[in-house]
Amino acid sequence: MPDYAVLAEVIRSGFVESVHYGSAVGLDPSGRPEVVLGKVDEPVLPRSSAKPFQALACLTAGAALAGPRLAIAAGSHTGEDFHVELVREILDDYGLDFGALACPPSWPEDALTMYGLIRQGAEQSRERMNCSGKHAAMLAAAVANDWDVPGYLSADHPLQLQVRSVTEELAGEKAAHVAVDGCGAPLFGLSLTGLARAVQGLVLAAPGSAPHQVADAMREHPEYVGGTGHQNTELMRALPGAVAKGGAEGVLVVALESGHSVAVKVIDGSPRATTAVALAVLRRMGCDVTTAAAFEQVDVLGGGIPVGRIVARG
Repeated sequence: MPDYAVLAEVIRSGFVESVHYGSAVGLDPSGRPEVVLGKVDEPVLPRSSAKPFQALACLTAGAALAGPRLAIAAGSHTGEDFHVELVREILDDYGLDFGALACPPSWPEDALTMYGLIRQGAEQSRERMNCSGKHAAMLAAAVANDWDVPGYLSADHPLQLQVRSVTEELAGEKAAHVAVDGCGAPLFGLSLTGLARAVQGLVLAAPGSAPHQVADAMREHPEYVGGTGHQNTELMRALPGAVAKGGAEGVLVVALESGHSVAVKVIDGSPRATTAVALAVLRRMGCDVTTAAAFEQVDVLGGGIPVGRIVARG
């Protein structure tokens, strides 16, 4: 694939079975690109990697979000009961219920929770969808400003204009494309470099500022950014001070407390190597990520046992 870089190879029994192409960029704390792989200046759709910026827009628009509430607004939760209860609390505080959510019904991503609901005869629901925390925060911001509530997902809604403004300011560039995300919310395309710059802006923001509040909430409450066993959650626990947020179609952003940041886009959309690639880029920049070494080892199984591995080419 011309101009894209080989980000990872899938090696089975000594044989290169598959190759993941894509792009990755690593920025030093000054914002200078230190590692450049592939097409880092072409726009990508950040998908759920944009949620921290959307949460920031809700916060600056006046939604009362702090701690776990701000973390779930910036997260892709796994639909466990404690996630749903927090979404309920946010909506309750603004006189709303689950019926106000405009994200599509879904099963929870947490398998045990899903199986339990199926045994109970339950159906898919909006509150179990991984984006319901973000949607609850958006609804809270709409109510707080007396903006139109049912139309909160329109790209020209005042809240979504705030999301665009906040995103562009952090990224240091104008949105290259406006799309509709899987949850129905507007999505603003950025270059991969702009995406890395945006997440870097959260961790380097002044203590107490709104961007720094988002970073702190994610770092202090990673179980609300993902959930039990979720890779983003566990990566932030393994790298204290880091912010990590994945998105669909092979997107991932990671920013360390030092200000080093990385953004990854796998062009085939697979997420299986994104964390290993991000860590390889951080290592190449001289960052100490040894506490997250387990995420660099992605086994390839044969008969239920490792017979190879996915090797990141950071």
